[in-house]
Amino acid sequence: MRISLKIFLGYFLLVGLAAWFVLTIFVDEVKPGVRQAMEDALVDTANVLAELAANDVKSGNIQTGNFAQGLAQYRARATKANIWGIKKKEADYRVYITNAQGIVIFDSATLAVGQNYSKWNDVYLTLQGKYGVRSSPVVAGDKQSDTIMYIAAPIKDGNKIIGSLTVAKPNRTLLPFIERAQNKIIRWGALLFSLSLAIGALFTWRFTKKINELRDYAISVANGEKAIPPTSSNDELSELANAMQKMRIELDGKEHVQDSIQHLTHELKSPMTAIQGALELISPSMPPADQAHFLGQIKAQSSRVQTIIQNMLGLAALEHQQQLTHLTSVNLNDLIYTQLHHLSQKAHTLQVSIHSACSPAVIIKADSFLLGQAIYNLLENALDFSPPNSTININVTEEKNHIQIAIQDQGTGIPDYAIDKVFDKFYSLPRPDFPINTGQKSTGLGLNFVQEVAKLHGGSITLKNHAGGGAVAIVTLPKT
Repeated sequence: MRISLKIFLGYFLLVGLAAWFVLTIFVDEVKPGVRQAMEDALVDTANVLAELAANDVKSGNIQTGNFAQGLAQYRARATKANIWGIKKKEADYRVYITNAQGIVIFDSATLAVGQNYSKWNDVYLTLQGKYGVRSSPVVAGDKQSDTIMYIAAPIKDGNKIIGSLTVAKPNRTLLPFIERAQNKIIRWGALLFSLSLAIGALFTWRFTKKINELRDYAISVANGEKAIPPTSSNDELSELANAMQKMRIELDGKEHVQDSIQHLTHELKSPMTAIQGALELISPSMPPADQAHFLGQIKAQSSRVQTIIQNMLGLAALEHQQQLTHLTSVNLNDLIYTQLHHLSQKAHTLQVSIHSACSPAVIIKADSFLLGQAIYNLLENALDFSPPNSTININVTEEKNHIQIAIQDQGTGIPDYAIDKVFDKFYSLPRPDFPINTGQKSTGLGLNFVQEVAKLHGGSITLKNHAGGGAVAIVTLPKT
């Protein structure tokens, strides 16, 4: 299982349990909370009404007195109220009064006058001077039916309890408030849960994205590719990226030194042998023509040694460079013509013409020096393999996402055995028989240099045989 999925599932489980726990508690507490509030209001109402009914109970005219008339007018009153969006249209209270023995002597609903309520908790406890309350189903014995809350208060004559007054209110009148509160809690809880999941998903994505960038960086390093260590706002991940970068530099340095020493030793062996041989053969008694020949050999091989060392130093610096630091807007047409100017004398000597097809409007973000040197190397390579009176064609094509620079010569092409080796360091093919430098070999670092420059620019290079003859080098660079 991927780490991103593990993190998200763990976060989802934690948030889900927390949301379920909180919502369950809130929803479960809504109904009793609302009923408790109603009970508190009914207690005050019952005590107020008990005081108002006391005189009529003492005088024995509770059925026709002011209290009864007032309740009748209350029940007849058209009740209209909008309570937080819930409309109230009718009176909900039922009031009944018992004497000291628990016999109902007044009932606003005219349902129980004369009945013995002394065994009901509201009446029984109140007549004993205790808090009288009960909740009973509307349909006796049916536990599934709605219930009614009964709150009683004592009617007193001085300190003597002469009866009880009970206020009853159906619990169904609270359902709209309870349902609205529950729905609001569930709705906002679901919104909060969804928002938490979205935040968790975003956090997981950002965190795993940085981890994946570190993984991709490590893979690129392992493959020897150009790669920049990823940056992160997370201190730990930044420290890990920096540690990996330092490790790469250390390992690359050691490996590069070993590799360079081996290749340099191998490549310098041939010119040094030639120099040593010429020095052993040359003598003061030698004819001037022979002396000049051997001195020319020493000079040529010394120049070759110097070129190898310079190219090695330049390539070493390029290989350690992970990103371009001198990017500018480069006119590709001007850059190509600058390199053609540098090689004009060599092209004239070899009797090779160079044709370039590039729009003046092609602008690219690049390191002008490095890209120019890469184009120079490819042109020089093409010149070395071009027969006299042939043509080198340069074509620049601009696509939607990239630019291609194709340099095609009319030489003999690349041997099959060398196709997959031409970009190897120090690998070089002998020059053909027709140029002035017949049989000579280059340092074998030019194409490798071009490949490194292409990588630094986020592009690539291919070298292959052209269907019409000769070889074609294609540099592909991304548009920026």
